[in-house]
Amino acid sequence: MLIRSLTLSLILAPFFQAMAQSPSPTQPSAVKTSSAPGIIVPLWPEGKMPGHGCKEPETHTQGSAEGVLRITYVSQPTMEIFKAPGAAGPVPAVIICPGGGYGLLAYNIEGTEAAAWLNTLGITGIVLKYRVPNNRVGALQDIERAMRLVRRHADEWGIQPDKLGVVGFSAGGHLVARLSSTFQKPAYPPIDEADQQGCRPDFAMVVYAGYLDDHGKLAKDITIAPATPATLTVIVEDDLHHAVDGRTYAAALKAANVPSEFLSYPTGGHGSGLRSNGDLKAWPKDAAVWLRKTGVLK
Repeated sequence: MLIRSLTLSLILAPFFQAMAQSPSPTQPSAVKTSSAPGIIVPLWPEGKMPGHGCKEPETHTQGSAEGVLRITYVSQPTMEIFKAPGAAGPVPAVIICPGGGYGLLAYNIEGTEAAAWLNTLGITGIVLKYRVPNNRVGALQDIERAMRLVRRHADEWGIQPDKLGVVGFSAGGHLVARLSSTFQKPAYPPIDEADQQGCRPDFAMVVYAGYLDDHGKLAKDITIAPATPATLTVIVEDDLHHAVDGRTYAAALKAANVPSEFLSYPTGGHGSGLRSNGDLKAWPKDAAVWLRKTGVLK
């Protein structure tokens, strides 16, 4: 998708690039991907990214059986914008954080395919390519920066800046939970006008997340507060370890009186995104109901 009217600052414009997508060979017919690549926007001006990247070059691999696009050694984080088609005015938007254990990003199954689903709801989907591997500080800086950049350019991109949410899968769910609890303490010093914008999500969806439970208690890097955004937590019962993480997080949200909803599905395993053949396949429809209840969708 090429948006000729898109205007960015000079530091961003030269970096637009396209990433082609194709459906995976095992992808169920109910899952759709965009027919065209989105607009890729770099997060940081050249030479001003806080923290560090990788010594190795970025790599992309795609399994021939399951067709999952795996990206790692990310030193130049970006966001890929898939505008909601046919929108007559500003629409809600969701920044999508793929999982991969902070070692890689499952970029299509937990990224671009989620953007295609959001598009069917009239929501702009924005896939975040955050820094991996083993760079949780950089990942948090990246998602904060993405939130601020989207709000800075909301008018240009046809986005409602007060309806900007996040969804994260697995490690991406942990990243969403961290953002939801640390947005009042910036992870990096301001570098330009975009950083005058807030990075608090207006709503959040945490899907089969990891790293949220610490021996029955909420992980130490997560702090729930009254200002934590309304959150939907999704778990799968046969994803034993991650189900514990989700239950702990949902209980902490409830204890803090944060508007929240908890969805539990008996089967579906881990890492299936929108491709599950188990009970988890219902989560996108149930999430759409929640988005309407919270007022994100009319």
